[in-house]
Amino acid sequence: MRLKIIAVNALIVALVGVLSFVIMRAALVTATSNQDVLTADAKRDVQGAAAKLQYDALRAERWLRDKASEPAASDPYSASAPSARGDAATKFCNDVLNAMKGDRIFEGNVPTYCALVDPKGAIVGRNATTQNRGEDVLGQYPGIKGTIASGQTGSDFSVSDRNLATYAPVRDTKGAIVGALLVGRPMNDSLTKASDATTGRALALVTPDNMSIVAHSSITNAALDTAIGKTGESIKKALSTAHADVVKEGDLYIASAPLEGLGDGKRAVLVAGAPSSLIEGNATSLSFPILGAMAIGIVLVVIFGWLLGNYITRPIGILEEGLLAILNGQADKRFELEHAELGGLAFRIDQLLNQLMGVEEDTTDAEGRESRPPSAAHFTDAMAVDDKRMEGEWTLDPEAVARLAGEPAQAYYVRIYREYIAAKKALGEQTDHITEHAFSTRIQGMERDAAAKYGKPVRYQVQARNKEVVLLAIPLP
Repeated sequence: MRLKIIAVNALIVALVGVLSFVIMRAALVTATSNQDVLTADAKRDVQGAAAKLQYDALRAERWLRDKASEPAASDPYSASAPSARGDAATKFCNDVLNAMKGDRIFEGNVPTYCALVDPKGAIVGRNATTQNRGEDVLGQYPGIKGTIASGQTGSDFSVSDRNLATYAPVRDTKGAIVGALLVGRPMNDSLTKASDATTGRALALVTPDNMSIVAHSSITNAALDTAIGKTGESIKKALSTAHADVVKEGDLYIASAPLEGLGDGKRAVLVAGAPSSLIEGNATSLSFPILGAMAIGIVLVVIFGWLLGNYITRPIGILEEGLLAILNGQADKRFELEHAELGGLAFRIDQLLNQLMGVEEDTTDAEGRESRPPSAAHFTDAMAVDDKRMEGEWTLDPEAVARLAGEPAQAYYVRIYREYIAAKKALGEQTDHITEHAFSTRIQGMERDAAAKYGKPVRYQVQARNKEVVLLAIPLP
């Protein structure tokens, strides 16, 4: 029995645990791996990062436009000697970078490169060094040519220098464009700032011609770098359609977005990787605690099943051994079993054995006194005593006697029985042994005896006097 209890309950716990595991895992997979939701989230992530990147570039353009409109920006162009122009340009560029370091617009992404460029795209002078003077930058920043021609600010990538360049036209006192002011910020810092403000995940700047990663945010993801080489079609699609595109590769959703506000928008694509699940890890590993709880439940079932089995099987074993002893001739064998559930059964078995073997049951208490319910003989003797105590002359109201004489016999015997029982109980006496039939039979016998004595019919009344119940004989007219 012990093993059956354990096996059944352990099976129930195991079935409930496995079912809970399967249901929880399915629910987690459905809730955390919804492809439509994850694709939309990945697209929003890369679009948000691209917008942040272009917004920062636009703010830098406005700041640089104001700086380029200052008279000090055009002064280097009016110097007669090339060296004087270069020195003045270097000093101005150093001042521009110092001003940028204290401005919140460039917080976390301060430019490291600044140069003044002449109308032909050659460097007049740059910050911190006399080198690069006369160097053509149109190959790296082709947008400068348009700025000088149109007078509009702009931003572009320099793949070779890995810089995000911003440029603004420089005008002389007459309003003529004499060149351009150029600043460059590390592309990695720009991506990091965009990532911190939006996705919080790895961002990469990819050239669509050879799928080369030219810049990366400080948060890196080796899986993203690997997946970029396998998602070239999606990246090129984003560039050709000018809309973000998402494709699943491995455990990531690779989202690509063009950067139309930077240069011609065709030189690089922003790429971000979003996990293929809304939670870290997989749904199966998150459901393992249910299996752990199931294992604990099975252990508890074994422990408490063993205890419960002992609680049941121990008294059953005692009964079995005792019955076997009786069958082997030990006729006086009896069970003294104290058990909440089986103690009553043991007592009834003892009674059955006593009846079958003709052994009178021991009804004495611990002190040897007889303990048994009153018999019918005790009851009739008591009624006789009650009757004798009330012999004598008694008178009642004639009307009460007339009502007593006119009461139907059946109603009379029922009433007097109830009154007698109620009076006895009121005095605290035991009445369980007094039946209505025995009472009525005894009353009728007493009435015959009294009628012979008084020479007329007699009926009785119940009265309680001196803490006793007495039966008063009333002769009828």
